[in-house]
Amino acid sequence: MDATIRLEELASHPEYLSIEGMAGVRLDLRYASADNFVGRDLYGPSARALLHSTAAERLARAAGELASRRAGYRLRVFDALRPGRVQRVLWDIVKDTPQRIYVADPARGSIHSFGMAVDITAEDQTGRALDMGTGFDDFTERAQPQQEAEMLARGLLSDAQLANRRLLRGCMEAAGFRGIATEWWHFEAADRDWVRAHMRLIE
Repeated sequence: MDATIRLEELASHPEYLSIEGMAGVRLDLRYASADNFVGRDLYGPSARALLHSTAAERLARAAGELASRRAGYRLRVFDALRPGRVQRVLWDIVKDTPQRIYVADPARGSIHSFGMAVDITAEDQTGRALDMGTGFDDFTERAQPQQEAEMLARGLLSDAQLANRRLLRGCMEAAGFRGIATEWWHFEAADRDWVRAHMRLIE
């Protein structure tokens, strides 16, 4: 089996689904705009929000879980399937900087580039994003789940901000996603080593 599959082939690929219009989910694709740490649109006008069917089904469950816990709340997706070609652009920008820990080396493959990860937050019934203490793609310790206890003790995160993160994590974990230690917004639908060993990268 080939190690990669082209993004252009996914429209007719049964394993990949669009999440546009999914109940309880709103799209805010940051790399399809200039509202990201790079400051430009990396996806172009034909950007589509796709996930592998496993991740898409779990996302639908997570949205339902959030709605059951907080009536009228929705998930807001910042990034879904990220083609390898875009991953290489991000890597070239950060590979010689301290921010390299936040971007997977495309030689190994970002879990986004298999369609098995989402970057996400939650919003309330008015459409306002919940306060998580930092924005998306914040490259500071305040954004790291592994640092939350220390950030709370130092007054750099509040109890309310941590409660919002726990709400998001709880819904995503209940649906079968796993978070990571360095980004509160990033969730994966399967073990990353298994994904890299058994799935095809999207180019």
